[in-house]
Amino acid sequence: MGQIALAAKITHVPSMYLSEMPGKNEGCRQAAIDGHKEISRRCRELGVDTIIVFDTHWLVNSGFHVNCNDRFEGIYTSNELPHFIKDMSYDYEGNPELGRLIAQKACEKGVRAMSHEIDSLEMEYGTLVPMRYMNDDKAFKVISISAFCTSHEFEDSKRIGEAVVEAVKEYDGKVAVLASGSLSHRFIWDRIAVDGMNSYTREFDRQVDIRVVQMWEAGMWPEFCEMLPQYSEYCFGEGYMHDTAMLLGVVGWDQYKGKVEVITDLFASSGTGQINAIFPLDK
Repeated sequence: MGQIALAAKITHVPSMYLSEMPGKNEGCRQAAIDGHKEISRRCRELGVDTIIVFDTHWLVNSGFHVNCNDRFEGIYTSNELPHFIKDMSYDYEGNPELGRLIAQKACEKGVRAMSHEIDSLEMEYGTLVPMRYMNDDKAFKVISISAFCTSHEFEDSKRIGEAVVEAVKEYDGKVAVLASGSLSHRFIWDRIAVDGMNSYTREFDRQVDIRVVQMWEAGMWPEFCEMLPQYSEYCFGEGYMHDTAMLLGVVGWDQYKGKVEVITDLFASSGTGQINAIFPLDK
């Protein structure tokens, strides 16, 4: 029987890649990069062989989708922010067996889920940026699950998380699950984008994010699950925060008893709120 060994909510801000480049922004996201490397270190210590990413940059308008190609290789430039991410190479092994099983388990729960092994179905940067810092030596297989869900219910995203749990139980290995997306996500107004690289767009969002992190650290999961739809709406949650709903489905939703461990403190990036935080799991 397999095991989910680690679960986390992580950032994927493209300024992490920009942070590597010489110039005025060099080093600006080192704390976030270090957080990814720490999560990677823990995955290695735990014997993880596959990382599943709930990717809020994979936009889907119908159904839930699992990209489970046996290999992901290419050079990526962001259509959204080509001045941040351009010509970023990647090469990772996939896990078709587990990806197909996740989709099957979700379908058994009444969710319209589909697995795909299509060479031209590329990964989005919600997966590629974290893998750059966690998986540069190809230590882990990778599965990407769509989490920018425009016409979907949180209840179904919760079931996707539950399906991951059921699938892993039938898998012979150890898995990490990452919800890749921001907290608040009101992107900075373009006219002040350069000056707002490290700022929130709205003080309201900053204050709500601070409170949410406090709730996570205190284990206030019934309260957070109740407020999640409003939080997503009022603070412009990235991908409507379906990645977070999926992650909560993995750990137990409002019955989860853990208290998060913050690996990278809450920080602002181009108007949005970002964090790296581990959700402890019962062994």
